[in-house]
Amino acid sequence: MRILNALECPENTELSVSIVGDRTIRIVNRQYLAKDRPTNVISFSLQEGDFGGVNPYALGDVIISADTAAKEAAEGGMEFFERLAFLLMHGILHLVGYDHERSGELEAQKMQFKEQQLFKILKKEGLLSPTGL
Repeated sequence: MRILNALECPENTELSVSIVGDRTIRIVNRQYLAKDRPTNVISFSLQEGDFGGVNPYALGDVIISADTAAKEAAEGGMEFFERLAFLLMHGILHLVGYDHERSGELEAQKMQFKEQQLFKILKKEGLLSPTGL
């Protein structure tokens, strides 16, 4: 909820979060994005496409691979829950319109800056651990 508040989303904003394994996220990645490999996070916006905006409070779905998050946390020397929180934040940023893949370098930099801002807020408020929720 803190991420949504920091992004100034309306109070009634909704999203779905699924934490899955590499096998499941690989299936989703292959089926919907034509990439036959696991990934760390996938977001599906409900504000885009033919029916986008039908419910302005429903942002969409964020799917996170716990397996990939654990590997990335170990490789990056961070706690698993911190990586999980970062990936959730990253997925939410995609849902509210930030993009680092299809846009130019400037948009990627904007997204990275916003990630850093939000991560600092979460860290400062002690929300980067299971007990911080």
